This record gives sequence, C-alpha cells and structure tokens, in this order.
Amino acid sequence: MAEMFALALANLTSPAVLFFALGVFAGVARSDLAVPEAVAKGLALYLMLAIGFKGGVAVAEQGLTTTLMLAALAGVVLSFSMPLIAFALLRIMTSLDRATAAASAAHYGSISVVTFVAGAEFLRLSGIASSGHMVAVLALMETPAILTGLLLAGSGAAGGDKRTRGELVREVMLNGSVVLLLGSFAIGMISGPAGMTKLEPFVVDLFQGVLALFLLDMGLVAARRLSGARRLGLGGVVFGLVMPLIGAGVALGVAVLLRLSVGDAAALMILSGSASYIAVPAAMRIALPKADPAVYLTLSLAITFPFNLTLGIPLYTALARAVLGG
Repeated sequence: MAEMFALALANLTSPAVLFFALGVFAGVARSDLAVPEAVAKGLALYLMLAIGFKGGVAVAEQGLTTTLMLAALAGVVLSFSMPLIAFALLRIMTSLDRATAAASAAHYGSISVVTFVAGAEFLRLSGIASSGHMVAVLALMETPAILTGLLLAGSGAAGGDKRTRGELVREVMLNGSVVLLLGSFAIGMISGPAGMTKLEPFVVDLFQGVLALFLLDMGLVAARRLSGARRLGLGGVVFGLVMPLIGAGVALGVAVLLRLSVGDAAALMILSGSASYIAVPAAMRIALPKADPAVYLTLSLAITFPFNLTLGIPLYTALARAVLGG
C-alpha cells in the first residue's frame, strides 16, 4: 500500500500531470488560455509518431516473438469483449438510451493513445521496462470495439445505407491515428537502431516537453466537458470511475495467464483501462448519429481520462508489481 501511495504521489507531481491540472484550472476559471487547434493536432501527431517509431525500433532489436503474438491476440480479444461489460453496466447504472449506451460502451473497449503515452513515460521514469511491441498491441486495440458497439446498438446503427457503411469502414480502417502509429512502427522496425540514432534528438529529447504542452490542452478540453456530467447523473459518473478498474483488472488476469513481464502487464492494464476519445467518437458520429456525443465524450474525456492520468496509471503499475513481482 505504501508503494502504491508513493507511485501515485510521484505521478501527481510529475510535470505532465501538473500541466494537465493547470489546463483544467484555466478551463474551470474561464481563462482565455488556449492552444490553437492546429497546434494541438500537430502535438498529437508528434506523440503518435514518436511512440510508434520507438516501439518499432525496440521490436527490431528484440525480434518478433511468441510473446508479441500472444499479447496482440489478447489485446484484440479485450477490445472486442470489454464493451459488453461496459454496456451491461451502463444499462443498469444509468437511464441512457440503447444507442448512446452502445456508443459509450465502445469507447471502453478501444484505447486512449495519450493515456498509453503518459503511462509508458511513467513506467520508464519508474525504472520498469515494457516491450516495444506493446505499441503494436495499442494500434490493434483501437478498432475492434467499434464493431462490438455497433452490434450492441442493433437496429440503431446506420447499417442500411451502403454509402454510410462505406464511410464507416473507411473511418475505421484509415483512421489517422492508426495509420500513423502503424506506419511509424513499421518505419522504426525497418530502420532499426540506426534510424533511432538519426531521430533521437527529435523523438526522445523533445518528448517530455511536447507531452506537457499536449496535456495542458487536454486539461482545457476536459474542463469544457465537465458540464456534461450533469446529464449522466451519479450512476454515470461512478461508471466512468469503475469501468477503467474493471478493464485493468481483466487485463491483469490475462497478463498472468500469458506470463507477461511486469512492464508489459502494466502497459496492457493501462490500455484496457483507458477509453478512446479520438477514434471511436469519429466512428460513432457516422455509425450512430442518434447517440448523444455529449455523454460519451464526457465519460471518456472528462471522467475516465483524468482518473487514469492521476491515479489509475500508478495504481495499475503497483498491482502489476504486487501480482507478478518486480
């Protein structure tokens, strides 16, 4: 328990989290502080490029292994299945309509790239090594949950119009974050350590500063979404805090079965405990136009994301250490 509190305190006092808190404060206080949209998008692109490239280089050094394949399969299964749990809980704990509950549930099978990036940095600063192939697992977990969400929505899904279905398939398969992550991961694998030598000043030395600025913007965005919590009610707010714990707990069980390392187990828990606020909202906008975006964005961005960033990541790390040793 003491170790868990020490990890939580270290995370809460890290520059990235403090910049996120500054953004929330500025947003709540209605300051005119703002990060231009084009700059925020550029920061997000940088983070995905950097984490993908570093993961690819790590795999190039380690080689393709059975552990990588098993972790990838586990990630896909988790992404498909977690929305089922989320949907059942939302129907019990809230009065959301079926379409909105299904769209919200899909967010909890997919992942948050920024949560993973913050978690990977936390693990690195804590001296815990995670494998580079977890970036590939991240990319694979982004989209299966969308399909589960559409199945849960049933007749509420926009499945009859061929043009709409085509737009959805394109949105899912060519989502910018997936393309950039997998593309930079492949480039990292091909170029290997020699490529890292050339890009190290860009993808390593600048990383912490860019992450801090991006999280400042995320704090501002999250503060603007806090008003949507009223529509969720107490049950919805509780769900947004409990569901990441359930996702991380299931992932820990999978990690034990696969005998993953402490670092990989913690990374899988961070992924499974996170909630998408980029890829899934874009797809749900097309597939489930009747679903209320104010609800699912509030859940993922204003409730679950801050919880994971401040308390969830150190909690998952401490649990992985306690169960797997290290």
